[in-house]
Amino acid sequence: MGSVLIKHGTLVTATDTFAADLFIDAGRIAWIGMRPDANCPEADTVIDATGKYVLPGGIDVHTHLDMPLRGDLRSVDDFETGTIAAACGGTTTIIDYAAHSHGESMEQGFETWRQKAEGKAVIDYGFHMTLSEFTDQTLHGMERMVEQGVSSFKVFTAYPGRMMIDDAAILKVLKQAKKLGALVCVHAENGHIIDVLVEEALHAGQIAPQYHALTRPSIGEGEATHRVITLAEIAGAPLYVVHISCCEAIQEIAAAKQRGLPVYGETCPQYLLLSVDCYYLPPEFEGAKYVMSPPLRERPHQECLWQAIQTGVVDTIGTDHCPFHFRGQKELGRQDFTKIPNGGPGIETRMSLLYTGGVETGRITLNRFVDLTATGPAKLFGLYPQKGTIVPGSDADLAIIDPSIATIISAMTHNSHVDYSLYEGMRVKGMPEYVFLRGELIVREGKFVGKSGSGRFLKRPPVSR
Repeated sequence: MGSVLIKHGTLVTATDTFAADLFIDAGRIAWIGMRPDANCPEADTVIDATGKYVLPGGIDVHTHLDMPLRGDLRSVDDFETGTIAAACGGTTTIIDYAAHSHGESMEQGFETWRQKAEGKAVIDYGFHMTLSEFTDQTLHGMERMVEQGVSSFKVFTAYPGRMMIDDAAILKVLKQAKKLGALVCVHAENGHIIDVLVEEALHAGQIAPQYHALTRPSIGEGEATHRVITLAEIAGAPLYVVHISCCEAIQEIAAAKQRGLPVYGETCPQYLLLSVDCYYLPPEFEGAKYVMSPPLRERPHQECLWQAIQTGVVDTIGTDHCPFHFRGQKELGRQDFTKIPNGGPGIETRMSLLYTGGVETGRITLNRFVDLTATGPAKLFGLYPQKGTIVPGSDADLAIIDPSIATIISAMTHNSHVDYSLYEGMRVKGMPEYVFLRGELIVREGKFVGKSGSGRFLKRPPVSR
């Protein structure tokens, strides 16, 4: 691993923007010199970053790579294709949702996901553990997971009989998480309401993709968010609400923050930039591409989310990257919207979409952009300051972007294995020219040049929040 000098760039952190040169040695940031008086060390490689931003590599804490859904159906990006796509989009760390099957221990699920990633991932990675059921072994399993560096857990208030656990179980999980210094992530929708509305829709012959959205009302997401915040307050535990899509959920999180509760919110680019109108796109069934949960919402919800980003109610931007091919997978639901595999792609476009929709429009500053995509996730999930910032001693995970260059998003050119893009034809800025992982150049001029399996598992410690 050689040394690297990045000269004449503008370094951007969550708090500061400044002109400086940056020296990388042994995989870490070794020196930052303020211009024009910087006495630059000698380096094996020199990159001229004149007119460009040097940012911390992005951290996406919500991905589903190589995820089984039902039968032989699984998300089409594995840990190689998915992390190559992430790298080309400026993301250098992911935290993926591992899971255990019913009747299987968390340790068995964890080992399965470790085997999926080892030798394939091209960027660094960690895991959350999804709790698919609650048994007399769950609390002990959580303790074992924290010992192995998995310090966050996911619970569902949706999908009865498959993933949902009841309020009593969630309360016990929250209490155990507080004891262990772990963070509970929650998918907050009201699963019982959804099941009733789905049954009614199918009985009425309403089978098109838009009924996925119409049977998952935003008020149900708000109710579930309120309920789990109440449980977290009783437990005295922190809570992380994933993929927020609507005003009702934002209002609940804002109220919790105003009361001083350690409640954190995540949203995703699709909820900021796309709307329920996508379900009605021609030709018929095109809307299946946008079937995800929560669903896309009416346009007024977008403004609620942007305001929440601006005011700090939303803490991070993830992707919920869970791609299924349109041909042969999404098409399974042509006669029944409930059979459409639930999820969409986004790991490659997260940074550029937020840069274009947020920084370029003046909705957020470049520093806030870094906070949402790198520093905030690193702090919440036990990676800071190793990851998520630019300071001497931190891992040299960096993305260099030229703010003047625009790119057209297309399934023809993206690195994800999936056969479509949610943002086909959209013009964006903020795609990286260079990306470094621990000092190694893995993206050059937008093309992946790294090595399969170069990513490392990140053992995350408990965090005091």
